[in-house]
Amino acid sequence: MQDQLAQRYAEARKTAYATPLDKFQPADNEIFRGDTLWPWFERLRKEDPVHLTTESEYGPYWSVTKHKDIIAVDSNHRVFSSDSELGGITIFEGKQPRAQSSFIALDPPDHDKQRKVIAPMFAPDSLKVLEPLIRERAAKILDELPRNETFDFVDKVSVELTSQMLATLMDFPWELRRTLPRASDIILTPPGVDSQGKTDMDRQVEIFQILGQFVGLWNERLNKPPQHDLISMLCHNEATRRDTPEEYFGNIILLVVAGSDTTRHSITGGLLALNQNPKEYDKLRANPALIENMIPEIIRWQSPVAHMRRTALSDIELGGKQIKAGEKVIMWYVSGNRDEDAIDRPDEFIIDRERPRQHVSFGFGIHRCVGMRLAEMQLRIMWEEILKRFPRIEVVGEPRRMNSNFVKGFEGMDVRIPA
Repeated sequence: MQDQLAQRYAEARKTAYATPLDKFQPADNEIFRGDTLWPWFERLRKEDPVHLTTESEYGPYWSVTKHKDIIAVDSNHRVFSSDSELGGITIFEGKQPRAQSSFIALDPPDHDKQRKVIAPMFAPDSLKVLEPLIRERAAKILDELPRNETFDFVDKVSVELTSQMLATLMDFPWELRRTLPRASDIILTPPGVDSQGKTDMDRQVEIFQILGQFVGLWNERLNKPPQHDLISMLCHNEATRRDTPEEYFGNIILLVVAGSDTTRHSITGGLLALNQNPKEYDKLRANPALIENMIPEIIRWQSPVAHMRRTALSDIELGGKQIKAGEKVIMWYVSGNRDEDAIDRPDEFIIDRERPRQHVSFGFGIHRCVGMRLAEMQLRIMWEEILKRFPRIEVVGEPRRMNSNFVKGFEGMDVRIPA
């Protein structure tokens, strides 16, 4: 597998450095699906760190690829807007009325009011209550894994843990929990027939069926005293209790995608990284205390959210380029997390890195991920429980990556636990 990787990267580097900069398409799904994105962003960081793509399937857009410039954009919501009516937070042209938007695609003050509604779920006291539950579930998932036979780690471990946690956070019907990460996959799937052979219409029917479950849950929670679950928080708080159905669904979709994908793909990506770097795996086995330090390194390495989009509200200079009001600006977190000027030896996976939290995966400013500590806690517990049980989990063959330039993740990854 390592030889194939090296050959693929060499070919990608050759192509990236032979392509004129004005022909660059950093949002091409194929470079994400093939994990060949790295030399393209490396060249942009070196030669054109604030780069304008004039023609693409997404229209014109600026690519911000340096660590410091990403922080500058993400921290300046007064100039760089997330407003859904201007296009929202992804490279796709997703303009929609604010009344149909989740809070991540709003600017202050509406963003701040709605974010505060669900923030208590991710406060330290709440996480302290959740920790033993996560550990119990992680242990049960791992104890049921087969030995000495190939299975899909994404399905058996990553999806299962995150679907259980989402169901708990929302008090969602347990038997339907797997529909939650499935909803995230549907939302992030580009147009066309997907890997399961389903068409756009098939997926539209499926997502409506999943979201339809939340109508009854809203009505049920509204008629009960406030509880400590995300749906109850949304329907009882003054900032969100009068939401339109579209606003409610928007926030549910946000919570499902955010609650599923960071943890799910980082669990898988961490195991892959350790297999690709066996000396680091040996280091971890010799000293399990390194888990605490390894978790942010996994999140940096995987960069599960590849990009976020902003729209310029006024003309501004960034990195020596003039960005005009109304233009689309893409912060490539995957690139900022490999920036040589900000991170020492960024192309190496180092579990005892001195400053592992020097990544941009969770964003900055008012939109910094509200559930970041929960994501880190799930990853930490999962690895603590893995090391208690298995000397090693071996990746078998090439993982199957998502066809997405927004979430950098996995559809499947075959592994084997030696007997």
